[in-house]
Amino acid sequence: MTRQICFRLGVGASERSALAQSMKPEKLFPMFLKLSARECLVVGAGTIAESKTASLLEAGGRVRVVAPEATAQVRSWAQSNAIEWHQRSFQPDDLEGMFLVVAATSSTELHERIFEEATRRGVLCNIVDVPALCDFYYPSVVQRGALQIAISTSGQSPALAQRLRKQLEDQFGPEYEAWLTHLGEARDKLFSAKMDPEERTRLLHQQASEGAFDAFLRSRPRSKRPR
Repeated sequence: MTRQICFRLGVGASERSALAQSMKPEKLFPMFLKLSARECLVVGAGTIAESKTASLLEAGGRVRVVAPEATAQVRSWAQSNAIEWHQRSFQPDDLEGMFLVVAATSSTELHERIFEEATRRGVLCNIVDVPALCDFYYPSVVQRGALQIAISTSGQSPALAQRLRKQLEDQFGPEYEAWLTHLGEARDKLFSAKMDPEERTRLLHQQASEGAFDAFLRSRPRSKRPR
């Protein structure tokens, strides 16, 4: 498809190569980030911005919301001091001291201004549903207690990421939360005991094996077993 577009535009081979490269998604660095006590800005307070605010709060971020109007949930968070809500339009100085900013409004012009200002100040930026104006993306996530499996398509197909998430939710059911808690406790015991490091590693892998998982499920009360 890229080649067809290039030929129709009448560009040469080198230009076609450069265009093809520019259309490839950037390589991303996958990581799980600790947001506890970090300053996070959300511009907008509609339904979408509300969901982004919720995820930041869940991760322990200190959230400031800037928006003239807000959903009932955002208002409730502000009233309970879970967030700081500035009931007005965005101002560049709102980015001062922020670790990251998420914007979800109806204004393309405002989004571009936020991204430009965030880049200038070194603040990580996510403009919802605009990959070109994002330093990071929200992945689709399967969460079972401490177990988190994140899926990203680099913004190319959120729909595919959602489908894969649903498949993984079936594969890794709620029972994984209890099993991971069990594994964590067993790991702590192994590291508190004096033993050969290689033997400890062998036991850790054995405890995390599929056979050990099956044995864990069999040991649970029947009412707690997956159906």
